[in-house]
Amino acid sequence: MAEEYPEGAIPEEHTNPGGDVEMGEGEGEAGDDPRGSGLTTTGDGSELPFAEGGDVEPRKSFISYLTSPVVTLLVGSEDTETILTAHQALLVQSPFFADACAAFADDGSPRQVELPGEDIDAVGCFLEYLYTGDYFPRKIAGQRTLEQDPSLPSVDETGQQLLKHARVYTLAEKFGVEKLKSLASSKIHCVNSTAKGEITYARYIYQYTSKDDTTVRAPVANFWATRSHTLRAEAEEEFRSLCLEFPQFGYDVLTRVLDDKLKRERNDKLHPAPGSARKRARHSNV
Repeated sequence: MAEEYPEGAIPEEHTNPGGDVEMGEGEGEAGDDPRGSGLTTTGDGSELPFAEGGDVEPRKSFISYLTSPVVTLLVGSEDTETILTAHQALLVQSPFFADACAAFADDGSPRQVELPGEDIDAVGCFLEYLYTGDYFPRKIAGQRTLEQDPSLPSVDETGQQLLKHARVYTLAEKFGVEKLKSLASSKIHCVNSTAKGEITYARYIYQYTSKDDTTVRAPVANFWATRSHTLRAEAEEEFRSLCLEFPQFGYDVLTRVLDDKLKRERNDKLHPAPGSARKRARHSNV
């Protein structure tokens, strides 16, 4: 019997079928360095940076970040360009921005970095993470859910909530911020979506991530492989279109379906059910 979900909603484990431990769980929780710099925090919130070999390094105050030069970020195309600013000492914790800022001259000339093809909301989440160690919506402690955004429905019918975290993930990949990648990936697991929302998300993942990126691609393929009997009924045309647009998606889903079938057959051979042995065909004398 096909699984039934209220109002077409798909449970939050959509990107983690089989109950596997989700990747990136715990990123951005209390105790992590809010700027991804490898600092640890004590109970009173003070920072204790440790060098290799266990030597304690001098504490770097947050004021030192705020007194560093301000860098201008030009986000988007010329028609929709948005100007943002951030402190250089925070930005350079990203290898991408470290290289960009290394080219600045100390002669008072403008310090700016152009990001013409980036999503403004994703860049905003990136900057929020640099300054606070997380981005909205945050994960609720002890639960596999996110803070509720009053402007959005509880069920992601269009895939926009999934895309929000997917865009942060790909941006963190480009900027080389691994902790933010893990955090965004873990938040994807907390979104409650529908089949059409999942199609939108899968299309983005297969368009903007590499073939070898199993962190987000594998859960997408596993999800469709294990629930295709339910999901195709809700979005069969969209599913077909996605398979034609991205043959690798269809191949990944089919591979997992066949792998699961092979595992079941092997399990049946090792542990046959009572009375399930195949009988010889009976010969007839008629």
